Amino acid sequence: MADAKTLTVPKGATGVLVFADGSAVFGRGFGAVGEAVGELCFNTAMTGYQEVMTDPSYAGQIVTFTFPHIGNVGTNLDDVEADNPFALGCVVRQDVTEPSNFRNVEPFDQWMKENGRIGLSGVDTRALTRMIRLKGAPNVVIAHDPEGNFDLAALAEKAASWPGLEGMDLAIEVTGKESRLWKDGVWKLGFGYGKDEAADDRPHVVAIDYGAKNNIFRNLVKAGARVTVLPATATYEQVMEQKPDGVFLSNGPGDPAATGEYAVPVIKQVLEADKPVFGICLGHQMLALAAGAKTVKMHQGHRGANHPVKRLSDGLVEITSMNHGFAVDSDTLPANVKPTHVSLFDGSNCGIELTDKKAFSVQYHPEASPGPQDSFYLFQRFVEGLK
Repeated sequence: MADAKTLTVPKGATGVLVFADGSAVFGRGFGAVGEAVGELCFNTAMTGYQEVMTDPSYAGQIVTFTFPHIGNVGTNLDDVEADNPFALGCVVRQDVTEPSNFRNVEPFDQWMKENGRIGLSGVDTRALTRMIRLKGAPNVVIAHDPEGNFDLAALAEKAASWPGLEGMDLAIEVTGKESRLWKDGVWKLGFGYGKDEAADDRPHVVAIDYGAKNNIFRNLVKAGARVTVLPATATYEQVMEQKPDGVFLSNGPGDPAATGEYAVPVIKQVLEADKPVFGICLGHQMLALAAGAKTVKMHQGHRGANHPVKRLSDGLVEITSMNHGFAVDSDTLPANVKPTHVSLFDGSNCGIELTDKKAFSVQYHPEASPGPQDSFYLFQRFVEGLK
């Protein structure tokens, strides 16, 4: 890394990462021209970069992909988790090449440009990953200028003045604004997304959208549910108006304690009404907070499709997909909350179950897009329990 306050921009550099401490990493910019400030994290998945970029859980973040070849299969209209990308930008090792895949609709570079997202290539992503592991996820500015004109000192100041994700409620910014009946089933090659024409006698799940990946709703449909999606700000009365058989708490970005200011009171009332509850990622943290536990900011977070999680009931190990920078503090779990899963990377909590309610949650993503499919049974368990 170079010191942003003393060094000039190297010849040929059209993109840069500038850190709050004044250091900088140069490379070749692609995608949109401009700058964005956020938290730098890394993702270890070998596939699914388009799903990652459109996952609302990445709001406020810039993703370093550890897999070196990003963009080589282009983009398409199916491999998205939301209508728009929410990750602010990405950092990759190799330059983005021309796409080589029969499903390609548009090159990744062009897709990034059209969606206002900044990319940086030609960077030693292994070195960035090691730095994040040692020092934690830093605040940075990513910038792209085809002429290589950067005010490095000003960018460093911008990174230093950004408050960071701790204490930030981002669910309110990424949630859907209106209630909607979810119709899409899971995707199949050659068939696209099947439509759910389910009869009304199927179990009705009300899903609270804190920044959900679309594939979660598709998997609830696959498991046999009829799904209604409500915004993160839905009140208890609005939830119950839908006459749910069960309530689902989705993933999402930001600090769970901040989102919990308005979400936790609703969840507490749902639990008091004895409605079954299932939560994923941020939804897992929301359920834990509602039960009386606390959450903490992680040193580097978990992001990838290769995270081993041990199921405590029988010792089975699931390979899971994860994306979270906060975690439930295991030491604060009250007596009626039983830990059910634990990370084999760092021992952090990855699942809970309330012993006096029909409520459970996991920290990882069982909808598996991108990622393995070891954990679909959780959707089946939830929906079968509603019948």
